[in-house]
Amino acid sequence: MNQCENILIVEDESIVALEIATYIKELGHGVGSVVSNAKDCSSYINENSVDLILMDINIKGNIDGISCAAEIQKTKNIPIIYISAFSDDETLERAIETNPIAYLSKPFNRKELNFAMRVAKKQNLSNLRIGNIVFDKEFSYDSKNEELILVGEVVHMTKREKELLALLVRSKNSIVSIYELENELWPDKQSNENTRRALVSRLRSKLNYKFLETIHSIGYRLKI
Repeated sequence: MNQCENILIVEDESIVALEIATYIKELGHGVGSVVSNAKDCSSYINENSVDLILMDINIKGNIDGISCAAEIQKTKNIPIIYISAFSDDETLERAIETNPIAYLSKPFNRKELNFAMRVAKKQNLSNLRIGNIVFDKEFSYDSKNEELILVGEVVHMTKREKELLALLVRSKNSIVSIYELENELWPDKQSNENTRRALVSRLRSKLNYKFLETIHSIGYRLKI
């Protein structure tokens, strides 16, 4: 795997910043700098060539990480990975508008961060693997092997997540009822709302909070 030579970490919690920096160095990447606010972030980017930004959302100053990312994207094309303790709908919607590589929740999962960084490096490469069902310019689906593909990389999913996505893909752009979903995934067990919602939430995260819609009290739809 090609390495990122200059990664900028924007994080105002020093312990978290150190943990992130240590881990990505262990992977063989280079950390250019660690900053805690949007002003220092912009200054560093204007003076250096940056391969990737790991951006916290709740940073110091009057400008949060999402607004900082939006400003950067007006003049620079730098991949951004959000790492945040916030996952409310409003925050997610704002983050999605900046088209990040990934949105990882704290405490961050090392494997997910590693995967997201690999995707960032491949974002501009050609001849990447693409599934037979294309969701958008980043996501596709291999229906034969039931694999979700993000910029040429197979996204790790549990057995249940694969089953749920396969069901949604088969009925893409149509509503899959709660009853149909539970009967398909747990045919021999009594339905459990918390288990179902947790599974849907995990899959939604794997899809970077795109495509999967909740139809209140009715079911779900994969809109592609």
